[in-house]
Amino acid sequence: MTPLVVVENPRRWPFHLEGVEVVSARSYLVERRYSDLRRAAVYNLCRSYGYQTVGYYVSLLAAARGHRPLPSVGTLQSLGENVLVKIVSEDLDELIQRSLARLRSEEFHLSIYFGRNVARRYDRLSRALFNEFPAPLLRARFKWEAQDDGHWRLTSVRPLGTSEIPDGHRDFVLEQARGYFARPRGVRGPRTFRYEMAILWREGEETAPSDARAIRRFTRAFRRHGIDVEVVGADDYARIAEFDALFIRETTHVEHHTYRFARRALREGLVVIDDPESIIRCSNKVYQAELFERHGIPCPKTLVVHEGNQGEVAGAVGLPCVLKRPDGAFSQGVARVGSEAELAERLPALFDESELVVAQEWVPSSFDWRVGVLARRPLFVCRYHMAPGHWQIVRADGPRTRYGRVEPVALEDAPPGVVDLGVAAAARFGDGLFGVDVKEVEGRLLVMEVNDNPNVDAGLEDALVKDTLYDAVAVWFRERLDARGGNGGG
Repeated sequence: MTPLVVVENPRRWPFHLEGVEVVSARSYLVERRYSDLRRAAVYNLCRSYGYQTVGYYVSLLAAARGHRPLPSVGTLQSLGENVLVKIVSEDLDELIQRSLARLRSEEFHLSIYFGRNVARRYDRLSRALFNEFPAPLLRARFKWEAQDDGHWRLTSVRPLGTSEIPDGHRDFVLEQARGYFARPRGVRGPRTFRYEMAILWREGEETAPSDARAIRRFTRAFRRHGIDVEVVGADDYARIAEFDALFIRETTHVEHHTYRFARRALREGLVVIDDPESIIRCSNKVYQAELFERHGIPCPKTLVVHEGNQGEVAGAVGLPCVLKRPDGAFSQGVARVGSEAELAERLPALFDESELVVAQEWVPSSFDWRVGVLARRPLFVCRYHMAPGHWQIVRADGPRTRYGRVEPVALEDAPPGVVDLGVAAAARFGDGLFGVDVKEVEGRLLVMEVNDNPNVDAGLEDALVKDTLYDAVAVWFRERLDARGGNGGG
């Protein structure tokens, strides 16, 4: 991929960067060779990004050409929104107060160069603001407000012109620019890939949906299908627009960076698993209870409990029953209660965290079926056995988390009703990648829940289907990238 630095006047560009072409904004906008360029990362360093200015059109046309503009038009709009700046100030309040605590002034300006500042103590704040407003050169303004014991507030974020960089900062800016542009972009050896994917994954995460070997197998599969891969982490939020696709392999949650990554990726036009809607729907058991009832999906007897109907739990679902926090995962926020007294003891703590709680009949079994579904088709089937000495797949009440045994089953050997029910349930959530938990109890098949971000670990879920699993996911992405057109080329 060709990196282009676009400025009004290349003669005024103060840095020489090997492998980077510096081009005038007018040339980029009007010359055919740039509009015909199939793969380009466009670093828009024009002095002004206002609506319908030259800088605005550089980012706008870069997106139309399938190039990768930084900043994107979405970021340019964000920079001009006072409401969004206020929201970011509130979201980053703790970091802002901690970072600026030593200052004794009424106003502070922070220069951010490719996500860094010359003073290391401001690095975390610089990175956080770069993540929210991905633009190469930024200046953030903070104001001290004396009321309420005093606090700092972010009042504006704007692009920084190269002419505004102090002489004492230029060596630092050059160092950051070199590091930023030196990253590999779409080429591995002699082969050039058509698309580039970010896999969001954190090594060592206890509940990670894929282990390191699975990530390597995904990577090989994507590359077999013309999609290069870079594993990224939470600090790479600002870079999402550089990629064509995002595959989230961290445990997802609505109030978590995984959800923010999914939202930004979708906003920037990437192909995404897991998409934001899937994360919202799958992470809330109240939503699932309503959806199952509406569409007649068989599930255990369920009651959505609030403070006004808590006396109806025993009559509606029986005792013992299971109480579930709506957003609980990996058996956390789930409790089995056997009496009215236990109900009265457990519910208040759950109501402190959520207005609604899910109560479900207890349907014990030695294992759950897990049906992996992709694009409304079965991908794999496993038996997830209960953790030793426990009634759930995951046991987290001791010094270490314990998991039940995973037993892969060939698709053709799984009970047809289990596979069909899993596919039907997942279809109500979208055409992405889902894991559906199904219990088989006394001749009944019951959907327990539909999970986004299902586990795919090497030697477990893939044990029988092998590379077919990884290739299916790669083909899903490739088909949608080709259909979208977008940034791919070559």
